[in-house]
Amino acid sequence: MNIYQHVENVIRELDSKLLLATLAAARGHQVIVSDLESIEKGIIRGVLAPGIFHTKSLTPTTPKIARHQAMINNGTLITSIDEEGGLIMNNYDDDDFASTRYSEQTVEQSSAIFGWGPQDVQFLKQLYSKHSSKMHKTGSPRADLWKSVFSDYWGVPKGVPKKPFLLVVSNMSYANYIRPFDDIIKSNRKSGYYDRSPKMFLDEFGRAAEDYRKTAAFIEAIKHLSENNNGYDIVFRPHQNEKIDSWKVYLEGIPNVHVIREGSITAWVNNAFAIMHNSCTTALEATVSHKPLVTYIPFEQDYGYELPNELGYQVVSKEELLNKVNDLFDDIKINDQKDLDKPIPEQVSKKIYIDKSELAAEKIIKVWESLASDDNIFSKSSNLILFKILLKIMKFNGMIGRVLRRFSKSKFRVEKENFKFPSLDSHDICERVNRLKRVLGINEKIECKLLSERTILIKRYR
Repeated sequence: MNIYQHVENVIRELDSKLLLATLAAARGHQVIVSDLESIEKGIIRGVLAPGIFHTKSLTPTTPKIARHQAMINNGTLITSIDEEGGLIMNNYDDDDFASTRYSEQTVEQSSAIFGWGPQDVQFLKQLYSKHSSKMHKTGSPRADLWKSVFSDYWGVPKGVPKKPFLLVVSNMSYANYIRPFDDIIKSNRKSGYYDRSPKMFLDEFGRAAEDYRKTAAFIEAIKHLSENNNGYDIVFRPHQNEKIDSWKVYLEGIPNVHVIREGSITAWVNNAFAIMHNSCTTALEATVSHKPLVTYIPFEQDYGYELPNELGYQVVSKEELLNKVNDLFDDIKINDQKDLDKPIPEQVSKKIYIDKSELAAEKIIKVWESLASDDNIFSKSSNLILFKILLKIMKFNGMIGRVLRRFSKSKFRVEKENFKFPSLDSHDICERVNRLKRVLGINEKIECKLLSERTILIKRYR
């Protein structure tokens, strides 16, 4: 069976997509993991044979609806798990999340929708009752990788300090977005979010104002921790959409503070002695991973997310924060054991389904196989030679387009790079696949190679 996995954000999604790909390849399927444009053009132009197109959301924008319909017309099926997941909202329809991320049309176009947990699946089944059979409570492959069995896969991340460290994670994108704030407005308007949720427009400005206040509060808190701690370092992890250079400026000169975003957040969570956050999805990951969590709420927030901020130890002042983190550091020096049998809090387990006996990735692959079981068209071979030529043409056209835009616009215009999907490294990707094979006990020979700087082919040797 041909499987095409769309990756939008490498830091957030790539490892879980490689997990799916490795398991699927071991079962005899051919998997391509790539950016959206490469997969879309490959399928629509017929060089990629029909198969399963697995995407990161079903947001009902006009281009996405047209794209999915073109793929369906070519014999491909659409499946999805929403990578945003609505995880940090108490209710799945807070901020109109479900109605802005799905529509009757996009749900109808899909053949299967996978849910993170009981709450999103139940809500979607109620909201789109005609299509309830398409909703599957599988859990997320991203949450699979939070399990202790994958600790050897993650290992120790590059750049880790020599001292034990507190991991501080940021979720302040509205204040520190890698592009200007008006880009957020422009992108959301183009995607129709304000049409589906009119109040969202003004909320963006409120969130930005609050994120600036939170940024200042975190800078002061980190400085206080640095000057008064019991001998640990601090690793500050900007959100994937934040400008890392801004944080390096903000935290410049504060000793024992490292601003790092390299690699997946999971490796850093695993190696930290504790995690500090406000309104961040990492709070749920830390809770599932049984890591000490400190929730810093320095002022009353109008746009903070209640669910993650209910987790861990809640502190409201710099002194309270310092005392709690120092206590956790002293405790970990005495006892470095995590209580893996401790139950996950109900507010997290309703969001994230963790099956101890089977991976979410395995459940998803079984659904894919059931969709394709009666149709041999999904086993047709793709023309990979033509696909590689197409990828080279796309790269060349992209280079020409960038040159023309530089000449046609002001010389002061900053060219936008794809910060969510940087170029991949062949050795790194194949090493990740090999580590997954070792953890999963897969003995089949699996081929892993890059077809382009953003396209991976993973399949079993015949």
